[in-house]
Amino acid sequence: MMRGTLRNPGADLARLPIGLDLRAISIVEGLRAAIACGAVILVNEWVQWPPLFFMALAANLTCFCDVGGPIRQRLFILLAFTLIGALAWCGFGLLRPAGLAVVVPLACAAIFCCSFARVWGVPATAVGNVLVVAIVLSLDEPLSLGGAAVIGAMFIAGGLWAILLALLLWRLHPYQPARAAVANVWRLLAALAGDLRSLAVSKRTPAADWDAHARSHRRAVREAVERARDVVMELVRGRGALSERGGQALIRLEAGDQIFGALIALSDLLEDADAPDRRQNGARMLRILQATLGTLSRAILTERVLDLSRIERAIDALLVSAAGDPALQPLGEAIAERLRIAVRLSTPGGHDAGETLAGEPTQPSSDRFLGPIRANLTWKSAILRHAMRAAVIAAPALILTLMVEGAFTHWLTITVVLTLQPYYAATWQRALERIGGTMLGGLIGAVLVHFAQTPVALAALMFPLCIIGFSARQVSYGAFIACLMPQLIVLVELVNPGHSSIEIIEMRALFTVIGGAIAVAGCFVLWPSWEPDRLRQELRSTLKAHGGYAKAIIAEILGEGSEKATEGARRAAGVASNNFETSLSRAIQEPGRGDRDKLEAAMVADATLRRAAGRLSALRHANYAHGEIDAKSWRAWGDWIADAFTRLAQGEKPMAPRPPKVELESLGRIARQIELLEAVLRRFW
Repeated sequence: MMRGTLRNPGADLARLPIGLDLRAISIVEGLRAAIACGAVILVNEWVQWPPLFFMALAANLTCFCDVGGPIRQRLFILLAFTLIGALAWCGFGLLRPAGLAVVVPLACAAIFCCSFARVWGVPATAVGNVLVVAIVLSLDEPLSLGGAAVIGAMFIAGGLWAILLALLLWRLHPYQPARAAVANVWRLLAALAGDLRSLAVSKRTPAADWDAHARSHRRAVREAVERARDVVMELVRGRGALSERGGQALIRLEAGDQIFGALIALSDLLEDADAPDRRQNGARMLRILQATLGTLSRAILTERVLDLSRIERAIDALLVSAAGDPALQPLGEAIAERLRIAVRLSTPGGHDAGETLAGEPTQPSSDRFLGPIRANLTWKSAILRHAMRAAVIAAPALILTLMVEGAFTHWLTITVVLTLQPYYAATWQRALERIGGTMLGGLIGAVLVHFAQTPVALAALMFPLCIIGFSARQVSYGAFIACLMPQLIVLVELVNPGHSSIEIIEMRALFTVIGGAIAVAGCFVLWPSWEPDRLRQELRSTLKAHGGYAKAIIAEILGEGSEKATEGARRAAGVASNNFETSLSRAIQEPGRGDRDKLEAAMVADATLRRAAGRLSALRHANYAHGEIDAKSWRAWGDWIADAFTRLAQGEKPMAPRPPKVELESLGRIARQIELLEAVLRRFW
C-alpha cells in the first residue's frame, strides 16, 4: 500500500502525512539558486562590498518564490515580489527608529496581508511567506535614507538577477511542469492497477484491504488529476491560446481520467466476483495495463516516441483477457480505446491535438484578483481567521524580537508565522517537521563549518549547499529545512563572523522550538478552525455529489444525458470525496479527536461512499445489462437513489421505500450501500 506523504496522505487517515517524495528532487532548481546566490557571495569575497550580501539574499529569496508554471505568470509573480520586497525592506528600515508603537502595528498589518495572500493559490502563498521573512529581517537594523536607497537597489538587482537566471534556465522547457503533472497521473494509475491486481490474485482479501486500496489510490489519482488540470489550464491561459502541446496535455489527461473511472468500476467487479475465472481474467488485464500505463507515463514525461506495434499487441492482449466476460468486456474496450488515444499522441504523426478541444473561457483579470478576496472576507473563511491569527500572534513575538539584543532573535517571529497554518493539524505537522529538520540540519552544518574555516571556503561551500537545499524543496518540508539549515549556518558565518556554529545551532533550535510551540498554542486558542462543522459540510457535499453522479449515469443509460455530463458528475463526486477525507483526517488528528463515535461513523461513511462510487461506475459500464429493465424502472431507481442521497445529506427525513425489485443486481448492491449509510449516519448527525 502507498506510503503517506503530504501530497498523498495514504490510506491511514489517523497518521500525519509526513514522508519523502524523492521524485520531486529538482537539480535544475538547485543549480539556479546556487548560481543566483553563491555567485554574488563569491564576487563579494573579491570586491569586499557588504551591500552585495543584500543582493545575494534578495536573489535567494526570489528563488524561494518561484514555484514553476507558465513564463508569463512566473515573471509577474517574481517581479511583484522583487518590487514589494525592496519597498518593504526600505520602508520598515526607515521606520525602525520610530519605535515599537509604530513599527509593530504596521508590521503586523503587513503580516496579515502576506498571510491572506494564500487566497490566490500556491504561488501567492509562497510570495507571502517569503515577504514575511523579508519584513522581519528588515527590522533588525534602522536605515538612513542613503542606506535605504543602496539596499533597495541591491534588493532589486538581486531579484532581477534571479529572474534572469530562472527564465533563461526554465524557458527552454516551458511545458515541463504540465508534462510532469500529466505523467504523474498515468504513473499513479499504473500504481493503482498494480495494487488492484495484488488484491485480485489473493484468494481471501479482507474488506478492509479493499477499503484501504480505494481510499489511498483513488484519492491520490483524483488529486493528481485536479492538480494536472490546474497546471495545464494555467499554461493555456498564460499563453493566450490552446497550442498543440497544450491540446496534447488535455487529451492525455482526459484519457487518463476516464481510465481511472473504468478502474474504479473494475475494482468493484473484482471485489464482488465469486467466479475464479473473472478474478483471473481481471488480474491478467491489470498486469498488462500496469505495464502499459507505466510505459506511457515515462513516454509523456520524456517525450519519447513509442513503438506503436508493441503497445498495440499489449492492448490486444488486454482485450483478449476481457473477452467472453459480459462484465469485463465493456470495461476492457473502454480502457483500450483511451489507451489508443494516449498512445497516438506519443507516435510520429500523432501530435495533432485535433479541433474539438477548446480551452476554458478566460476569467477577467479583475475577477481573478478580486473574486478570492470577496469570497474570503467573511469570518467563516479559514484563511481570514488564519491571517488574523498570524498578525495577532506575531505582535508579541515582534516585540520580543525588537527588545532583546541578539543576532538571531528574528528567528522567533519567522518561525511563529511560517509554522502557522489555517488548520490545527497542519500547524502541528509543520511544527514537528520544522523542529526535526532544524536539529538534523544543524548537526550537518556544524560539521561542515568545522572543516571550512576561511571566508573563501565558506563562500564556495554555498554552491553545493544551495544545490542540495533547493533541489530538496519539494521532497518534504522537513527534508527541506534539514537541507536549508547548513546553508543558513554558513551564511551567518559569512555575514556575521565570530559566532560559533554551536551557538548558531543552539539559538536556531531554541527559537524554533519556542516559535513552534507558540504557533501550535495560538492555533489552538485563537479562532481555531475545528473540523466537526466543516466535516458535516463536506459530508453533505459528498452525499449530494454522489446523488448527482447516480442521476447522470441513469440519464446517460436512458439516452437523456451526455457522456460529458456523466464525466463531470464523476469528477465532482471524486473531488467531494477527497475533500471529505481531508477534513476527516484533520478531525482525527485534532486534540481530543472530538466525538469518537461520530468520527467512527464518518470513517465508515467514507468507506461506504467509496464502495458506492465503485458500484455506480460498474453500473455505468455494464452495457450488457442496460436493456434488462425498462425505462420506467430505470427512472424509478434513478429518482430513488438521487432522493436517498439528498435525504441522507439533509440528515432529517427518512428514506422512501425501495422501488420494485428488478433483476439487475448492481442496483441492489447500490441500494444496500445507501441503506448502510442511512444506519451509520444516524450516529453522525
